[in-house]
Amino acid sequence: MARVRMSDVAARAGVSTATVSMVLNGVGSTRVSPQTQQRVREAAEAVGYKPNSVARSLRTQQTRMVGLISDTIASTPFAGRMLAGANDVAREHGHLVILVDTEQDPDAERQALNALSGQQVDAMIYASMWHRVVEVPDGLPEDAVLLDCAPAAGGRAAVVPDEQAGGMAAVRELVTAGHRRIAFLDAEERFELVASPLRHEGYLQVLAEAGIEPDPALHARAEPVAGGGREAAQRLLDLPAGRAPTAMFCFNDRMAMGAYAAAHRRGLSVPGDLSVVGYDDQQLVAAELDPPLTTIALPHYEMGRWAMEVALGLRQADRATPYLMPCPVIRRASVGPPPAAFGD
Repeated sequence: MARVRMSDVAARAGVSTATVSMVLNGVGSTRVSPQTQQRVREAAEAVGYKPNSVARSLRTQQTRMVGLISDTIASTPFAGRMLAGANDVAREHGHLVILVDTEQDPDAERQALNALSGQQVDAMIYASMWHRVVEVPDGLPEDAVLLDCAPAAGGRAAVVPDEQAGGMAAVRELVTAGHRRIAFLDAEERFELVASPLRHEGYLQVLAEAGIEPDPALHARAEPVAGGGREAAQRLLDLPAGRAPTAMFCFNDRMAMGAYAAAHRRGLSVPGDLSVVGYDDQQLVAAELDPPLTTIALPHYEMGRWAMEVALGLRQADRATPYLMPCPVIRRASVGPPPAAFGD
């Protein structure tokens, strides 16, 4: 089948090929009346004209492609919403996303950067599955945007969750419900998670606002998985009467799952005997617990959109400091008033 050419569109619309070129390439099209522009587009659709993307990129110096380099996002449903947000913005503005997962392999990362540079992508995004501080790899363009990670040396457009404000929101849910003995099930320091001290600071700030003296015994650290949460919750529930918590703020939803298990083993109900708030709003965990877990959502989709908007020049970013994306409360059924038997 013969390729449909711009001259075919021109003949159908009754205009010159120069006019067709201006309209379909968006170059100088303001000199063409809206009525003529509409006629050209209708003619192009009618004859099945498909623009030559290679020729267009040579004329406009744009490939309409954005490179997104990540560690393990593509293979991790937990963070996949970041890709959805970035891809939605790209599609809305006529761009294609080229995704490369490197599994944190420096050689794979270097190859990906070289390949994307060779493709002359219009922009790049460098993304992480979880909030962390990163050493920016050599070869990453100065205008590349960091997604869910912050540059160790600063000076880059970046977006990360507002972890401290999220911690504050979580503890406020419990204080508002009437709790004063509130535990924080935290990740062990050996994991070196950026979010841990920030969420802890939010916890302490709300306790101070409420006039609650923090009890070091209620800050329990463990591996940030369900087993760790269960073990930490058991230690807290073993505290003497009057010192045991009536509520637990958990570093993540998996630790909250473990807290549920510890409570159920003792014949305690959630939230009748123990209120629990998680963090992440993790798929297949938070909403599926019994009762469904009140938690703080990581704004993956919103961060993905922000990063792509900055990469495409649709919004400005302050390179001096990462943008803090709000982490909303997802209220479900795991928070209630403290039990009367545990009166303060």
